[in-house]
Amino acid sequence: MTGTSQQITIIQINDTHGYLSSHPEQFWAGGRPAFRIAGGYGRIAGLLQQIRRETNGRTLALDCGDTLHGTYAPVATKGGVMLPVLEQMGFAAMTAHWDFAYGPKRLQEIADRLPYPVLAINCYDKDSKQLVFPPYLIQEVGGVRVGIIGIAAYIVDKLMPPSFSEGVYLTLGDAELPGYIHRLRHEEGVDLVVVIAHLGFPQEMKLARTVPGIDVLLSAHTHNRLGAPARINDTLVIQSGSHGSFAGRLDLTLEGGKISRFDHHLLVVDEGIDADPEVAATVDNVMAPYRDMLAEVVGETRTALTRGRVLETTMDNFILQSLLHSSDAEIAFSHGWRYGAPVPPGPITLGDLYQIIPMDPPIFTAEIRGEALWDMLEENLHNVFAADPYEQIGGSVKRSLGLNGYIRPQNPRGHRLSELFVNGGAVEPSRSYRIAFVTTQAVPERYAEKREKLGLSAVEALRRYLADEGPVAAPLRDTFVAI
Repeated sequence: MTGTSQQITIIQINDTHGYLSSHPEQFWAGGRPAFRIAGGYGRIAGLLQQIRRETNGRTLALDCGDTLHGTYAPVATKGGVMLPVLEQMGFAAMTAHWDFAYGPKRLQEIADRLPYPVLAINCYDKDSKQLVFPPYLIQEVGGVRVGIIGIAAYIVDKLMPPSFSEGVYLTLGDAELPGYIHRLRHEEGVDLVVVIAHLGFPQEMKLARTVPGIDVLLSAHTHNRLGAPARINDTLVIQSGSHGSFAGRLDLTLEGGKISRFDHHLLVVDEGIDADPEVAATVDNVMAPYRDMLAEVVGETRTALTRGRVLETTMDNFILQSLLHSSDAEIAFSHGWRYGAPVPPGPITLGDLYQIIPMDPPIFTAEIRGEALWDMLEENLHNVFAADPYEQIGGSVKRSLGLNGYIRPQNPRGHRLSELFVNGGAVEPSRSYRIAFVTTQAVPERYAEKREKLGLSAVEALRRYLADEGPVAAPLRDTFVAI
């Protein structure tokens, strides 16, 4: 493409986490949270159709992953319930993270049935050392040859349960990326290089800074709602929220093989968007077997249950309160997950519980020595706050109840935790503390002893807590305080 200007519109969807239907979403109005209904694949499809009409089809829709997992129906069907919906969306490609939750073989089965590829330059078969998924796709949009490169989540085989990466391993992708960019530009003759990645915004900013030749980098994983693109050298970086509540629209003008103009909008997928009737009907159909069960009211919350904070959230305090309620533990732990649309004050349904912790893991109890407790938290704080973005492999700060820590996030590794208390008393290095937790992400095996299953799952514990305590509250408790 030389000598003329051409236009192309890129639409990003990322981190939908299996939210097929509309749901409450949290927004901010000054110092107060506000909740509005947003999301749903019917409305996402309606938005995509509207933009395709506006641009006369010069639109490229891309999914950056965390698509097949996060609510009850996708988990119950190992992603299968998503297929009839995704087949109608018109995406060009996707990459993956929690999409590995049912194992790489299952993800490959789903990829084989999708009308577009799962792309990953950094996922390899352990035996053959060959790529498991295609590394890139070339698609012509409005006369523009676009090379699309995928980078899956680096942490799948490092932080997630072992079943997620059975038979595969993942690299960061930064070493492989320059070679694919060179191939696309010099052998395939593309006009535009687009990377769809699921590393996290800080990691992808470093990627854009250190790897030349990316025109557009669609970022994911950290659920950032970017109102304007970040421009690093000649690369535009956008990320577009989560739960299907948002879409990123990037209108590009290309001249002489370069982006000469761009316009970006972070679009809210709200009730002002007309749903695509066919996709909406498909969603209704696939959700019909689960609707009555998930609509069962199981309790009430006086606190808005939300995620999205780095140090502590009300949603996770709700989980932790139920773990302490169901056990004889002094401290409760869960992982710092980002996904989970808010539950406003009022009734809580069974569907809400499965959105809070969709994998419904078993509860474990164990003992942890004070010294190991300190080391475990320091490791987690480094994973979250490492100065080098490529060392940031955690989610948010580990969720805890029963302890209180004062931290300095800017300090170097091993020196971020200033003071630590358990139930008001300073942690004693040689003392053992009784803990309850869900998942090895919360408490890795090397830190705790005498691990035993409690005989209760997370959702069962939440139901029991709601039944026993009546309307519950889960306020912020300053579990971790940055000083």
